Amino acid sequence: MDEKKKNGNGNDDAYEILDTGASVEDIEHEMERTAREAAEEVSFAPVETAPAADGTPRAEDGNLREENDELRDRHMRALADFENFRKRADREKQNHFRYALADAFRDLLPVLDNFDRALEHAEKGDEFHRGVALIYKQMFDMLQRYGLRQIDEARIRFDPNIHEAVVRDEDPNIPANTVVQILQKGYFLHDRLLRPALVKVAVGGPEESPAS
Repeated sequence: MDEKKKNGNGNDDAYEILDTGASVEDIEHEMERTAREAAEEVSFAPVETAPAADGTPRAEDGNLREENDELRDRHMRALADFENFRKRADREKQNHFRYALADAFRDLLPVLDNFDRALEHAEKGDEFHRGVALIYKQMFDMLQRYGLRQIDEARIRFDPNIHEAVVRDEDPNIPANTVVQILQKGYFLHDRLLRPALVKVAVGGPEESPAS
């Protein structure tokens, strides 16, 4: 029996593969291998032994029971380890597919920024503005279906987790730390931040929480 099985840690290789960022196929192959090893383990029934001729328990009977209990405990630990690995691999696989497009979406953000700039500078209502707005809407609706979300709300309290303040606006009439303008939209992919929003923040006003 090799050292991993002796210690009840036969699936250590599975964890090592998962921790090194293996592909989904590698994870699935490792899960299958670990399942086969777990299936090779046998369940042990209670040992039934006959007493000695004089009716007293024999020493080897106690040793057999102790070994049987140890093997059964090792078997249960192997099954529990495999179940934990399977759940962890499932989570990793789900996250892989959920955020697989993150890098591609980051590359698309400058394109979305250019759409915003084109719409800001075009004359609203003319044919060019309507055409750009239509293309932009079609593109962003598609991206939304894959989990992209904008950070574009102003007149809320500055949140350093999703905002990056690049301009300060001295205005005593606006509560301090209020986002007064979105200079560049931020984006989420599902619940993961792709890029913070660049914002103008009010300073010098009363320390009040602006209405969200």
